[in-house]
Amino acid sequence: MIREEIVKSIKDKFGVKIQRFHEKSAKRIYADIDRRDISDMVRFIFKDLGARFNIATAIDNPDNIEMMYHFNFDRLSLVFTIRAYVPKNDCVVDSILPIMKGAEWIEREIHELFGVEFKGHPDIKPLLLPDNWPKDKYPLRKEYKLNNI
Repeated sequence: MIREEIVKSIKDKFGVKIQRFHEKSAKRIYADIDRRDISDMVRFIFKDLGARFNIATAIDNPDNIEMMYHFNFDRLSLVFTIRAYVPKNDCVVDSILPIMKGAEWIEREIHELFGVEFKGHPDIKPLLLPDNWPKDKYPLRKEYKLNNI
């Protein structure tokens, strides 16, 4: 499959569900979607188009957590990123773990450091922080200060 076919397949499948489609360069594409559509798009890109899951990342913005799921189409040197903005006052997204086992630890890490709840994750226990870390303190959120503990 070539780059243009991948782009067309995604646009055809998700159409108006894509809020913004940004081709940053020949090797980087972003699709902004609603958080409720993450699982469907992940499933399509991973299972139907055969992309490799690279990593998920999170960014703390003033009103939301920006969730990004990065996929590689290795033969094309193309990185495709699914991006959704999750409101801090309802910081929940569906886990993609049922679709791909490789998301297990990164969802645990993002949960622990940013406070994103991954609905359907079977084992969201802490991964990095000490066992006695306060449950409502997320060290990678901007409002966190070192003396907050």
